[in-house]
Amino acid sequence: MGRGGRTKDREDGPERKCVVTGEVQPKYGLIRFVVGPDAQIVPDILGKLPGRGIYVAADHAALIKAAGKAGKGAFARAAKMPVTVPENLLEEVETQIARRVVELISLARKSGDAVAGYEKVKDWLSKEVAEILIQAVDGSGRGKSKLSTPHYGSYIGWLTAEELGAAFGRQTVIHSALASGGLTQRVVEEAQRLKGVRLKSGAGASGKEQKAT
Repeated sequence: MGRGGRTKDREDGPERKCVVTGEVQPKYGLIRFVVGPDAQIVPDILGKLPGRGIYVAADHAALIKAAGKAGKGAFARAAKMPVTVPENLLEEVETQIARRVVELISLARKSGDAVAGYEKVKDWLSKEVAEILIQAVDGSGRGKSKLSTPHYGSYIGWLTAEELGAAFGRQTVIHSALASGGLTQRVVEEAQRLKGVRLKSGAGASGKEQKAT
């Protein structure tokens, strides 16, 4: 895994084509949609809903196009039938992915692979236990700057303090860290999808990206 939450390429991973951009890429970089019983386009974040999948890149601009007039045509062409595209499609996709990231971090916490709080995170970083540094986008920039991304690790900085708090059963959390574990890769992949959906042009949520040390 690299800086900014990016994962290493998976040459053996399944690939699909984005119906908006035409780009072929691994499935974990795309959002799957299906046509519901009422011919409405439905986001399938977990990739488990029945039906033929329609894929759009996990990218804000691509999803805006998918939800717009031209996107309706792309969805209809992919589905080979007239479809309805909800007006709040982008918001619903963002909400579902954010919820998924929170759930995965919560599972990592329960398995002992995640901690929250400045001192605990600092301790994990100093002992090189932490592989991923997660900090709330709405946290104090001065406080966040005191902690650095693990060497060869990743940084996630586009969850809110409330969202991160939900993963730890608290009202808010600013600093968190993940150790190397079975869920870590999945957290990074889903967080990367959230970044693409949530942030225009993939810009850093805090206006800057932490440097690896």
